[in-house]
Amino acid sequence: MPAKPRDDLASALEKLKSPATPRWLVERGLTGYDEARRRMRGEAEAIHAGRGGELVWLVEHPPLYTAGTSADPGDLLQPGRFPVHESGRGGQYTYHGPGQRVAYAMLDLRQRGRDVRAYVTGLEEWVITALAEFGVRGERREDRVGVWVRGADGREAKIAAIGVRVSRWVTRHGIALNVHPDLEHYSAIVPCGVRDHGVTSLRALGVAATMAEVDAALKRAFARVFVG
Repeated sequence: MPAKPRDDLASALEKLKSPATPRWLVERGLTGYDEARRRMRGEAEAIHAGRGGELVWLVEHPPLYTAGTSADPGDLLQPGRFPVHESGRGGQYTYHGPGQRVAYAMLDLRQRGRDVRAYVTGLEEWVITALAEFGVRGERREDRVGVWVRGADGREAKIAAIGVRVSRWVTRHGIALNVHPDLEHYSAIVPCGVRDHGVTSLRALGVAATMAEVDAALKRAFARVFVG
């Protein structure tokens, strides 16, 4: 599918900019998924009530699968392999696990254009901008949410999944960028319901970036896309 026209993309991204700089929190170790959902819900409620500021929370999870609101049970190919969590976000099944950087963004869209479609475009741009620091060209697809790359053989694969929930104009969930996870763990699901394309990671593309280096790139890219 053709890429979004440049003028449409620029217009969508401009809506998202705010002078506000969110708090950043990098969680050490592995964070349980239920704990993450509770934290996101509490942070979002505080933002809506004016008791707290925006937050970008970086975590890694133990191996697990999450089901979005559009998940097809038939896409869970190996039930019981890892825990499956109902996420409450949009989308279908995806995998989370060590070596994958999950960035949960609790942002106030009342201050960022009140446009959910533009917000998803902004999340894609955030990842694309960060990947560029490692010489990786991320691409978007009109018919598939997420960020895609092409390997040396020309085949495309997903390197980052995106799923969001927006309640009272405050966002939850966000992006999951594959740095160096065990990609075999995706074999138990149809990732995001897409059967014709695979998944990849920075390591699989030959990029030996550390998680700390990826975090720094994400923080710089976030400032370029969302702050202004």
